[in-house]
Amino acid sequence: MCSKPVIIVGNGGHARVLIEILLMQKKQILGYTAPTEEQNPYHIAYLGTDETILQYEPETIELVNAIGSIFTTKMRANIFTFFKLKGYRFCTIVHPSAIVSNTAVLGEGVQIMAGAIIQPFVRIGDNTIINTSASIDHDCYIGDHCHIAPGCVLSGSVTVGKGTHIGTGTNIIQNIEIGKNVIIGAGSLVLRNIYDDKKVYGSPAKEVSE
Repeated sequence: MCSKPVIIVGNGGHARVLIEILLMQKKQILGYTAPTEEQNPYHIAYLGTDETILQYEPETIELVNAIGSIFTTKMRANIFTFFKLKGYRFCTIVHPSAIVSNTAVLGEGVQIMAGAIIQPFVRIGDNTIINTSASIDHDCYIGDHCHIAPGCVLSGSVTVGKGTHIGTGTNIIQNIEIGKNVIIGAGSLVLRNIYDDKKVYGSPAKEVSE
């Protein structure tokens, strides 16, 4: 959770969702960074490029990683890693309407959006997005830098490797293991384990070529 003034890294659609949560929670937003100044519907101040953050002492602010993920989480991961190495900390953000078990463990910079459900003994790694109305059932493990897109359903004891993107509306049955850097297309049904660096799509999900 954010306990210091925050800077938003990015200004796209994902940023808008995060800013609304922060405003609902009455957090102090210093501004946003982006390659160029862009319209911000919440009238949040433009501070400059991402390098502007380095003008602030790490102990005085917290960061919000507002870089979204459509097919890859690499850019989000790069932003997170760069600023962590400089000593900065990222806020963990949970929408007030999300249901999160008291036994769930959330890493640094995790973002849980409206209507999401996180059941008992779920573990979520750093810098991972659990997007709108996603449902993560008991004993799941989700690695760092993942994106569980809107409307996904993960049954119990599913494992998701680092850097994996699970597309909107995907359903995954219990006890499935998904590797690192996997891309699962929207609307898929996952019935079998998936190895690292694979792209799968369909119902049932099957590997697809580039």
